[in-house]
Amino acid sequence: MSDVAVIGAGYVGITTAACLAHLGHSVVAGDIDSARVDALNRGEIPIHEDGLSELVAEGLESGRLRFVLGASAAVADAEFIFLCVPTPQGDDGSADLSFIDAVVLEIAGSLRSGSVVINKSTVPVGTTRRVQRLLGEAGGSIDEIGVASNPEFLREGTSVRDFLHASRVVVGCDNSATAVRVSELYAGVHAPIVVTDPASAEMIKYASNAFLATKISFMNAIANLCEALDADVSEVALGMGYDTRIGFEFLQPGPGYGGSCFPKDTSALMHAAHAAGAEFPLLQGVIDGNVAQHERMIDKAKRLVGGDLRGVEVAILGLAFKANTDDVRDSPAVYVARRLSEEGATLRAYDPKAAANSVLIDSMTRVDSVTEAAKGASLMVVLTEWDEFRWLNFDEIGEALEKRIVLDTRNILDPVALRRRGWIYEGVGR
Repeated sequence: MSDVAVIGAGYVGITTAACLAHLGHSVVAGDIDSARVDALNRGEIPIHEDGLSELVAEGLESGRLRFVLGASAAVADAEFIFLCVPTPQGDDGSADLSFIDAVVLEIAGSLRSGSVVINKSTVPVGTTRRVQRLLGEAGGSIDEIGVASNPEFLREGTSVRDFLHASRVVVGCDNSATAVRVSELYAGVHAPIVVTDPASAEMIKYASNAFLATKISFMNAIANLCEALDADVSEVALGMGYDTRIGFEFLQPGPGYGGSCFPKDTSALMHAAHAAGAEFPLLQGVIDGNVAQHERMIDKAKRLVGGDLRGVEVAILGLAFKANTDDVRDSPAVYVARRLSEEGATLRAYDPKAAANSVLIDSMTRVDSVTEAAKGASLMVVLTEWDEFRWLNFDEIGEALEKRIVLDTRNILDPVALRRRGWIYEGVGR
């Protein structure tokens, strides 16, 4: 087993550290937030992620996992160093690599001979070589320190399962011996190992996310066409999904894609295409279509309440960008809620996990239950596909509402059953 350092204790960093410790490695994770480090060493997880608390507790108890303050403290004895720091979207759509650069410059003088720096953050094509160059400029020996790309394919809400039961492990490295060493870290993860050059590994990550975002925007366009032609998108998705070349995943229409990856990564890939002089109108259409889908939900809400949202009380169900996570970054739910507020609506919002996150929207109050959100509302809008919302007592909720009108942007409710109870139901593509 190997000595591993993980730099960054966010979604990717904590999961990577805990899972590698579970596989038997000795892992030290470093972060710049002292309060977060202390909490993690007590086994307190700052994010909602199924199975992660148990895995961190296991690592701490076994002694194979610990958290320290700062990157330099983490890398002192490490053979492998995973970079799991943020790469936020810049104003021009490009990925901001300042966190990567700062960490590389910080650790360059502390790396031991024979160690390997591994980019797990989502980064533009060419970043692995950029890291190698920075290490050299900072005094590190590029002949004695390996650099590799090992992109993550973790979905929020299922990241532990996605790591330990991966669909594939991608390793990009110019040195085949170093690539083998990185691959061996995943012994115990029964998944295909794709070994390639760094640029191709980095492109695999962006291309994968851009394709999944394309599926979502494509299905939203099909849903809109289904509404115009009186077809049911749920039946269309069922018929499409059985085609093994297509599959069922990401064929669910909704208010648009969101989260920490798809919006940022599609924008970064568009920026790279422009910079390379290679136009990518298909991807631009995906991005534009996603924004249009957000606005389509506002148009639906207006129509349901008679054309004007001013003074309308709205119950919001869900703020997270998808179910089983507390993440509200680039959440379509938050976007729609904000636009409803801008149109003059008064909002009461409930989310099982994300309500406590800092989402400041004018005229929106966060509440602790669906019933509380529904009190006196003339419209209920389902914005996140939490299972809890599928099985509500709609007779009881209907009594709390001023009007039994629901906009189901996730198509998780039964329109026939609701209409039988006297509800006005509006879905997406149904």
